[in-house]
Amino acid sequence: MFFPNISRRDFLARNSHGFGAMALWHLLAQEGRTADTQPKQTRTNFAPRAKNVIFIFMMGGPSHLDLFDPKPKMKPLHGEPIPESLVHAKKSATGAVLETVMASPRKFQSHGQCGMEISEFLPHTAKVVDDLCLIRSMHCEQSNHDPAQLLMHCGTPLFGNPSIGSWVNYGLGSDCKNLPGYMVLTSDDGHGLEGAGSSLWSSGFMPSTYRGVTFRNSGDPILHLKRPAGISVATQRARLDALRDLNQMHFQTTGDDEISSRIASYEMAFRMQSAAPELLDFSQETKDSRALYGIESKNTRAFGTNCLLARRMVERGVRFVHLVHSTWDHHGDLNNRLKLNCGMTDLPSAGLIQDLKQRGLLDDTLVIWAGEFGRTPMGEVRRGSKAGKEGRDHHPNAFSLWMAGGGLKGGYVHGTTDDFGFNVQENPVHVHDLQATILHLLGVDHEQLTYRHSGRDYRLTDVAGKVVKEIIA
Repeated sequence: MFFPNISRRDFLARNSHGFGAMALWHLLAQEGRTADTQPKQTRTNFAPRAKNVIFIFMMGGPSHLDLFDPKPKMKPLHGEPIPESLVHAKKSATGAVLETVMASPRKFQSHGQCGMEISEFLPHTAKVVDDLCLIRSMHCEQSNHDPAQLLMHCGTPLFGNPSIGSWVNYGLGSDCKNLPGYMVLTSDDGHGLEGAGSSLWSSGFMPSTYRGVTFRNSGDPILHLKRPAGISVATQRARLDALRDLNQMHFQTTGDDEISSRIASYEMAFRMQSAAPELLDFSQETKDSRALYGIESKNTRAFGTNCLLARRMVERGVRFVHLVHSTWDHHGDLNNRLKLNCGMTDLPSAGLIQDLKQRGLLDDTLVIWAGEFGRTPMGEVRRGSKAGKEGRDHHPNAFSLWMAGGGLKGGYVHGTTDDFGFNVQENPVHVHDLQATILHLLGVDHEQLTYRHSGRDYRLTDVAGKVVKEIIA
């Protein structure tokens, strides 16, 4: 309607709702609650060394002393009191002072051209050491599973924050259109998953479209994904189009970015109905390829299938693949349970490195093998365990992990610990440093990748972290 003689006061009154809506939208955007807060698909700060990540998380805390960090000086002190210089004010996660040295019975040998020392429990990993970057000087402040796992994944020991996979996909997006950009595959040693569980692949305060999608390695990849019986593709497409239109109308009214996530999840599920079964079809894999992962062996089949799926996912452009294996929480019967877990995971982990390398994928794929902390050099006996069935308690002061590919030095050992593997001695690497380095290898400055929530700019590394440049090739 045209008003030929409208006053300034009438003009402002008639358009106040428009100004108010503009102001409200600006405030919502500042709080990270609108679709505008989502970054462009590829927002690198510099040339990336890696395009994809496979994060193999060994939930529970593998013993660095029995796998990666040999301490021969402990052997003559086995069963003796630990030096007072280490024990003073140092307690286990359960509160008891542990004072008796427990030397590792594992044999360590040098392997590869680099001469990296690896435990006898990891014979297949030993064959690929020239491709590994082993960090022996990891440390953190958290000595219990949930907060330590959350710190490793989310940069904070608190629940409710986005996982590293969510951060990576928020910052970079995914090259894969028919599968989620963040996929999660789980396995265990028969005791079930433990610790912080699905919070480790949560999107936290980010839109749920960035959450890790759990993918089953047998049967239906995702439950209820199949098209209902009697529903044609055309009918399903028409229903989704109608839902999309209704959701978009609702979004225009509310500005709730979860509605955008809902629209995206419906569309992704529709595309996955054909992509997911094809991903699980191993018929095109050669016999040698399947053998690399131990697919035919009962002992290695579950974890090996996940490792093979991880390779197939990064081939298809999935940005972040998260493998979770539980449980390495060996408070008792360490020798037997450690052997069990190594037997399930050693061959497939090494097979993944070999397969990625021979396909030319390792240069662009960053592989990480890590737990949330290490284990004590002192023995632990709990719940009536008999002699010979001792274990080790949680130990955040020093632990080991390995990485491969994605622009890292191969055949390289970074950092050292003392003669008991109790404290870091040289080149300490905090969990935040690890996270900063992962983002750096992906071409992202960890200080620049932020998400505004509740009036604050959050980042994966919180207010800490520095890139470990010494391990980059």
